[in-house]
Amino acid sequence: MVSPLSLSFFTFFLFLFLSQAQAQAQSDPQSPTNDPPTICIIGSGISGSSVAHFLRLYSSSSSSNSNPFSIHIFERSGVVGGRMATVNVSGQTFEAGASILHPKNYYAVNYTELLGLQNKDPPSSSTSDSFSLGIWDGQKFVFKTLSFTSKIPFVDKIVSLANSLLMFVRYGFSLLKMQTFVEGTVNNFLKYYERFESRPVFETVDEMLKWAGLYNLTTRTLQEELIDVGLSPLLIKELVTVITRINYGQSASISGLAGAVSLAGSGGGLWAIEGGNWQMAAGLINRSDAALHLHEEIDSVSYLGEYYELNSTKGNSYKCEVAVVATPLDELNIQFTPPISIPKRKLQHTHATFVRGLLNPGYFGLDAVSEIPELVATLEDPDLPFTSISVLKKHDEKDFTYKIFSREPMADILLDSFFSVRQETIRINWGAYPHYNAPEEFAPFILDDRNLYYVNAFENAASTMETSAVAAENIARLILSRFFSQVLLISSNLGSNSDGEILHVDL
Repeated sequence: MVSPLSLSFFTFFLFLFLSQAQAQAQSDPQSPTNDPPTICIIGSGISGSSVAHFLRLYSSSSSSNSNPFSIHIFERSGVVGGRMATVNVSGQTFEAGASILHPKNYYAVNYTELLGLQNKDPPSSSTSDSFSLGIWDGQKFVFKTLSFTSKIPFVDKIVSLANSLLMFVRYGFSLLKMQTFVEGTVNNFLKYYERFESRPVFETVDEMLKWAGLYNLTTRTLQEELIDVGLSPLLIKELVTVITRINYGQSASISGLAGAVSLAGSGGGLWAIEGGNWQMAAGLINRSDAALHLHEEIDSVSYLGEYYELNSTKGNSYKCEVAVVATPLDELNIQFTPPISIPKRKLQHTHATFVRGLLNPGYFGLDAVSEIPELVATLEDPDLPFTSISVLKKHDEKDFTYKIFSREPMADILLDSFFSVRQETIRINWGAYPHYNAPEEFAPFILDDRNLYYVNAFENAASTMETSAVAAENIARLILSRFFSQVLLISSNLGSNSDGEILHVDL
């Protein structure tokens, strides 16, 4: 017969043994009794949300386990979306960051359908027949399209044809050569949507670009590329420069691939998400069943043998087997242990200033506000105070909402020189994209030869919402193939997955 005292000692030692075993299992990330592996993603913009989306999409099609890993996303601000953001001007919402999508941005198209979002034409869209453009050199408009708005579609079509004729008279067949150059680049980019059977997983940006026939464009300037295809100096100086200044804040000396992407972003069929492009990131995060940590800025990432430890400025610590950096590292102060090595890269800052008010036509040498083009673009001149001024919304004949792009902050005294009325002014400073400088040098996708990944390494090729999604998709496949060894399962089983069919066949 066992005495109560002996039973008590036995119970105590059994409890102690089980407690130590449990603590040992919890301290060992590779323990079979542990939870599924954790993937930590730093950044909740289009890159981070896309990584989470593709990880879930591809793993669900290749694994019998419906939840083979957990995902944690860390965002230093209080909202998701990163450089996709909106601004409220007098109670109305406008895009403040990444604002336009191309009709062949197939991942964005797929996201929109998948999430049930609605698309719309951007404000002052160049797809509009009544859209008006003026190129300002600081003293005069060197080129101006006709500006005439009518409720009769036929009249708008006539104005559009007249403007096309004006363009052709000024720039000639160089316009067609530019279009051919852009189409060739876009067609090469479309290779990134091919099936897995013909599209490998890329471990470096260089390899990814060379496979699609795009690498050489990153070794020369856009101006050099366009001269080689026969564009006239006038077209490069005016229209090409206007486009690259608006889209990337830089001149035609931008590297060739980024420049070609910029030119593609000035064509027809452009669109945006009704209510804000940031909704793509929000929807993808929700669908990916990720734990979202808002107001959680990661300030250190340390590899501790079997896992990574992420520490935040709040003093919180997180363990994960895979870590993904999905935000530009150029202006962040994240400490990596062991240290990582990436090329130094300068970000191009674009100052977006939103004004509810009325432009002063006298500043442009005009007599009436109605004579000012909807988009006032500028030539490359360091003395010009702004890059562009565009109409976001016309409230009435004397009340507009404008967006101004500039390389430097717009002081009040400067704004007052070309606005006769300012009811509201909002300023945003974006570290928007890399400062492109051919030949480009690329950071690695894999930062430590283990499981620390960098999506934004691809931005030195081109920086758009879609290129970020394309890079993110490749990173997701890298993770699944390197850490989970699932590449063969993904390739063979994706055809039976409905989402995969939409993504890789229909599109």
